[in-house]
Amino acid sequence: MTGGGQDLSLQVAAVAAAQAAHESLLARGATCATAESLTGGLIGAHLTAVPGSSATYRGGVVTYATRTKADLLGVPEDLLAAHGAVHPDVAEAMATGARRLLGADFAVAVTGVAGPEPQDGQPVGTVYAAVAGPSGNSAAHAFRFTGDRGGIRYATVEGALALLDSAVRGDAAGGTRF
Repeated sequence: MTGGGQDLSLQVAAVAAAQAAHESLLARGATCATAESLTGGLIGAHLTAVPGSSATYRGGVVTYATRTKADLLGVPEDLLAAHGAVHPDVAEAMATGARRLLGADFAVAVTGVAGPEPQDGQPVGTVYAAVAGPSGNSAAHAFRFTGDRGGIRYATVEGALALLDSAVRGDAAGGTRF
């Protein structure tokens, strides 16, 4: 668990982001899935904390170990060998795999380094989140968070859910096509 005022505000922001994503999915009549690494299921936990989430959330996969990203989600082994697990293309492949595996309209995925040590040559706080959408498109976003391990994880939840919400609303409004 996290402690301190900053971590509490990050937790509150993550709850609000889950509510916003749920409302956008509900308005569109769409579903979502999650693929999580460094957050270990926190995104799914926040989505399922929203009343009525069973109408929009199909489920999630926690692929904490690099090998499970390939085995469960179909992340290409050559991509993992070349770049490691902390890479935007890995996040996109995770999102695509979760969408396919769980039969959702949208999927959001996260991979990164919460600390305390760097991983795959990436510093602590490096996070990639990606969304895959119904048109087969996917897009990744890089985050650089600071703080302790808990703070980085909660900031990742908020950032990933905001990315999901934006993708769902953007597609519905005729913006970025997902």
